[in-house]
Amino acid sequence: MPETQFTFQITFPNSGFGGMVVKPWDERKRNIFMIMPEVQSKLSRITGIQIFPVTPPALPGGGQFPVEFILASTAETPQILEFAKQLQMKAMQSGMFAFPPQLDVKIDQPQTGFVIDRDKVAALGLSLQQVGADMGGMVGGDFVNRFDISGRSYKVIPQIERVGRLNPEQLSNIYISGPNGKLIPLSTVATLRDSVVPRSLNRFQQLNAVKISGVSIRPLDEALRFLETEAANILPKGYVLDYTGESRQLRTEGNKFLPAFGLAVILIFLVLAAQFNSFRDPFVILAGSVPLAMFGALLFTFLKIPDPNTPFWTHGWTTTLNIYSQVGLVTLVGLVSKNGILIVEFANRLQLQGHPKLEAVREAAATRLRPILMTSAATIAGHFPLTLVTGAGAAARNSIGLVLVGGMFVGTLFTLFVVPSIYMLIARDHTGDRAKDREKNIAAVAESSIS
Repeated sequence: MPETQFTFQITFPNSGFGGMVVKPWDERKRNIFMIMPEVQSKLSRITGIQIFPVTPPALPGGGQFPVEFILASTAETPQILEFAKQLQMKAMQSGMFAFPPQLDVKIDQPQTGFVIDRDKVAALGLSLQQVGADMGGMVGGDFVNRFDISGRSYKVIPQIERVGRLNPEQLSNIYISGPNGKLIPLSTVATLRDSVVPRSLNRFQQLNAVKISGVSIRPLDEALRFLETEAANILPKGYVLDYTGESRQLRTEGNKFLPAFGLAVILIFLVLAAQFNSFRDPFVILAGSVPLAMFGALLFTFLKIPDPNTPFWTHGWTTTLNIYSQVGLVTLVGLVSKNGILIVEFANRLQLQGHPKLEAVREAAATRLRPILMTSAATIAGHFPLTLVTGAGAAARNSIGLVLVGGMFVGTLFTLFVVPSIYMLIARDHTGDRAKDREKNIAAVAESSIS
């Protein structure tokens, strides 16, 4: 690859790990998403091994793959594995993953065990305890004592030679202690039984567990929602779904946007309520500006093609609903609210001066048009360079910039028409307040003249 700066590799007995570090941004023309398909194509040509290229997450979470989905239960591991294979097949058929998801449990390790005939043991006058002790002493490998040589302590490990225990059939020829000091062949009382067992028995939260790992070519949240839906249709009661690594971070920390957004709206509402001494005016401001600004901002996320490797005409000016765009949405609530504040505050002032409600809000929208356009244009111009950033970290800056620029542009256009309409429907008529103020002024003048 021409973009490669250097590579490294770590090899284990049954697996391996390697990495490719690309050149800095100013020394290459393609980004990682453009390089990944070519890397996958070249790696797939290597026969005999399975290689899956992945990019490390921006915030390391301890996992090896972006998708790490866990099925946990008190059931036996082979039973859980059967359901995991069904879910794995559904994931392969969905086309959401770059390669078939991997299972961390494989039942392919051969194992041979001795089955002791209790009747024969009793007929020969043996005891199961003695049979087990003799077998453990010859093949167990546990130390029974220590001895000293030249001031050094060594373990005493009784065990037959390695050449006598290379395969299970050789163990059938060993002898165990019988009655009256006689030796009896082990094959007299025991037979061999072959079986296949899992390589490892994994547990999660004190439950038997099987982990499904993979790389999604769609947004991570969409892939996890697909697995959750299919698992709900496949799994019986008593199974628990959990996550590790990047998937766990998304599920535990990625659902905090709505509480943060709601808190921002409530905080702004309370501040405006204290400023206007009313609950109606803040509602008019927020209802007439925030939803429209959200529509304009989210429009750039709805037009985004989920697969970054698929060329599309919206690719250069759209983003996803990520942590950076969510920060931009929360910021947008405060920025777009000032448009409604300018109109409502000026309309209230005109009503106190004697203008009717309709005339006041019409004149307020016309009079405040210039400052609204000036402040909105300044905000858009200040954030627009973020949409043009390239290089390292460009995706984060582009997300914030697109959300703020799109939200302010669309929100400003519609605020000039929607806020006056909502003001006419909900805002209070201040004509009575003007009459009360006139009566208070007359009363004050009368008291001063009498005194």
